[in-house]
Amino acid sequence: MKLATVILLGASLSSLVFAQQKPHAKVIKLVGDSKEQSLLSGPPGTVSMRSGLITLQPRQTVGKHTTGHHEEMLVILEGEGKMLFDDGTTLALAANHVLYCPPDTGHDVLNTGPGVLRYIYIVSSTDLK
Repeated sequence: MKLATVILLGASLSSLVFAQQKPHAKVIKLVGDSKEQSLLSGPPGTVSMRSGLITLQPRQTVGKHTTGHHEEMLVILEGEGKMLFDDGTTLALAANHVLYCPPDTGHDVLNTGPGVLRYIYIVSSTDLK
């Protein structure tokens, strides 16, 4: 009995939460009437993914940020713009394109077009085992 208690205490809290609240399949409706709509927000709803729908007006930015030790993918649904990196480089983005941003990379997204820029971001942990 005491051995089982010691083993349980040695398990990480996140693995215990995951074991109790396993993610399940779901459908999420895209609304897009605000600047950001959270789609997935990590455990316990997913194993490690976060995602959201971003809507930017012309000349608007999402704001300079980094995803830390996580990878990020952008799926451009509508409009055009640029991903601006801390080192001064840029990537053009447009509807029906996908962009990848590696871990530990500071960046911002700017709407350079005349209409709205809508995209989905997906952030995933690089710690999967």
